[in-house]
Order: sequence, then C-alpha cells, then structure tokens
Amino acid sequence: MTDIASRLAELGITLPEAAAPVAAYVPTVLAGNLLHISGQVSFEAGSLLTGRLGEDRDLDYGVRAARACGLMLLAQIEKAVGLDRVERIVKLGVFVTSADSFTDQPKVANGASELMQQVFGDAGQHARSAVGVPALPLGAAVEIDAVVAVRPA
Repeated sequence: MTDIASRLAELGITLPEAAAPVAAYVPTVLAGNLLHISGQVSFEAGSLLTGRLGEDRDLDYGVRAARACGLMLLAQIEKAVGLDRVERIVKLGVFVTSADSFTDQPKVANGASELMQQVFGDAGQHARSAVGVPALPLGAAVEIDAVVAVRPA
C-alpha cells in the first residue's frame, strides 16, 4: 500500500481544510465500504473560483477550478476516513457552469480526474459524468461530488 501522505508531498500538494456544509446536509456519508462525498465547489486558496465557462471564463480556468474541487474532495476523504483507506475512486460527478455553446465539460473534468490518478495511480481511475449547468451554488464555476470505495478500518 502506498503512503498517500508521501505521495502528496512528492507531488507538492498541500490539502486545504475540509469545507463545512453551506446548507442542510453532511459532507460525507459512509455506507458499507462506499464513501459518498457531497458536491465540493471550486475554492482555491480560500477564494471561490466563479464564472461561466465559454462566456467569461476559459477552458484553462475550468480545469484549474476542477482540480481545486478535486483537492477539496481529497480533504473530505482525509477528514472522514483517511486517504490511506482509499481502495478506489469509483465515480466523479462533475458540474460545470457553462454557456450554451460550451461543450468541453469533459476537458474541464480532467482537472479532477487527472489529480485522482496522480495521487492514487490505477486506483484513481474512475467512472465519471461531466455536465454543463446554467448556475451553481455561490456562483461557483465547478462543483464535483464523488463515490469512493474504502478499506475497512
């Protein structure tokens, strides 16, 4: 088993503080060996990455926002069960605030998908959906939820 803390250090990644819920829900639910993580919005260095892809934000900004969501997902996993218990990233659900003409949601989602593969290797490969939406909470550019298979404690 790979020591994920060492892997994060090797990648130069420092996890943010796991965000508290902004409404009536919990950040994570462990059901059996599946950890369900509520949608995490695109915070980077304490600031929300906002905007609409294809309108006032470009693809690179979207990829950066998706990676920021991925980092917050990692922070939520660490807080809930510990990153070393991750057996597999099962699925990411990626929501991208986009103009009607913007069709690169899958490329935006790669910001989080590639992060999971960098951190967990083959166990970071996952199923995924990438959906364009007209608006997200707080004006966020991207929101991502996840399902993660975890080893018993």
